[in-house]
Amino acid sequence: MKLSKCPRCELNYILDGETYCKICRLEMKGEPIREEIEMCTVCGEHPAMPGKDICLFCHKEMSNEDQDDRDNDGLRNASEASIGIDPISTMDEIIPDTDDDGEMSLEVLGEEEAEDDQDEEDDN
Repeated sequence: MKLSKCPRCELNYILDGETYCKICRLEMKGEPIREEIEMCTVCGEHPAMPGKDICLFCHKEMSNEDQDDRDNDGLRNASEASIGIDPISTMDEIIPDTDDDGEMSLEVLGEEEAEDDQDEEDDN
């Protein structure tokens, strides 16, 4: 069983006993060339959409599930749970103490830094 190129199209391979490839035989008979239908990779029951690997039914199901997730804010709630803190409540903690003018004095900043350094030394 030796393979050789089709003498007509010189693209497809044929076996020794054949004269032309399957494509050329169909073209010479005037029959339309049928492309093999790809089946859906998810369900395996329906033909896949052109240029995709899933069928229309599976595509609709997947898009409905994505829409449900977006409607229920599942992604946002999951990300907040993975952080472990409520991001809004921590905002109050990072606002520095200010004078009546709304500005921090250098003395207050120096005292806070000294306290932070002392706390770090105590922890170690």
